[in-house]
Amino acid sequence: MEAGDFPRLRGPSSFQLPASRARSSYTRRSTMPPAPSAGILSCGLTHMAVTPLDLVKCNMQIDPAKYKSISSGFGVLLKEQGVRGFFRGWVPTLLGYSAQGACKFGFYEFFKKYYSDIAGPEFATKYKTLIYLAGSASAEVIADIALCPFEAVKVRVQTQPGFARGMSDGFPKFVKSEGALGLYKGLVPLWGRQIPYTMMKFASFETIVEMMYKYAIPTPKSECSKGLQLGVSFAGGYVAGVFCAIVSHPADNLVSFLNNAKGATVGDAVKKLGVWGLFTRGLPLRIVMIGTLTGAQWGIYDAFKVFVGLPTTGGVAPAAVKVAATELAKA
Repeated sequence: MEAGDFPRLRGPSSFQLPASRARSSYTRRSTMPPAPSAGILSCGLTHMAVTPLDLVKCNMQIDPAKYKSISSGFGVLLKEQGVRGFFRGWVPTLLGYSAQGACKFGFYEFFKKYYSDIAGPEFATKYKTLIYLAGSASAEVIADIALCPFEAVKVRVQTQPGFARGMSDGFPKFVKSEGALGLYKGLVPLWGRQIPYTMMKFASFETIVEMMYKYAIPTPKSECSKGLQLGVSFAGGYVAGVFCAIVSHPADNLVSFLNNAKGATVGDAVKKLGVWGLFTRGLPLRIVMIGTLTGAQWGIYDAFKVFVGLPTTGGVAPAAVKVAATELAKA
């Protein structure tokens, strides 16, 4: 090891960090601040926009006899509640998924950098998919704690007509009925839905985007226009969203069931829905919804990054990282 790898300890004024650590800190500072803001925009706005789809999906999961299909579900809602009924629960949706998005994307950038620093350049490049999986799972654990109370109120408002008009009256009514801890009774199923969802969302997106730039687009990413890069982000996000919907759907059914009925348990849900129902009830609609959501989220997220002067997410690993890994292996 070279002497230059250590900080100089001549005195407080001359203390210096190793160059690699200094660059790491700078990168984290320059990337982290926009991530929560971009996450708020990408998750909060997109989830609010698909509230009608989410509303039909939740009711199909809770009352399949009444909401037999996507088209009939929209018809029932329109007949019983009018056009305004399609956006019931939009406030807890906006607030909850904005909070979740800030934590999800912000902490993902943090943990991805953190775990890459621990692994070192060689292993971070070799096992980058594991870095993506670990970073996204760690971020989602925190993000769901922020989301859970809003999700509980949202589901109750959307699936029990007359319970409340929205967040302002639904939140205190929910707490009065089930206590403050009742807001978190769906946290474990929410983790069961969102952690696999987010691991698939980030890892598959990064892999899909890398493959698109490597095999489908002849021009290097650095030479592609920003419009093309954002198009790749949306396409990669949509495909990743389809996978997300499939792996997380059983837990989504559980979350809807538990938050709809007071005192309901996981056993009650399995008994009523059945194993097949857990995996399939409402799945086609959720694939459309989550595919669109995820594509739009990555598009908005990367558009915000471009706006503040950062590169879009994903792509072929930079040559500098590969060279550093090779040199480290030879040392």
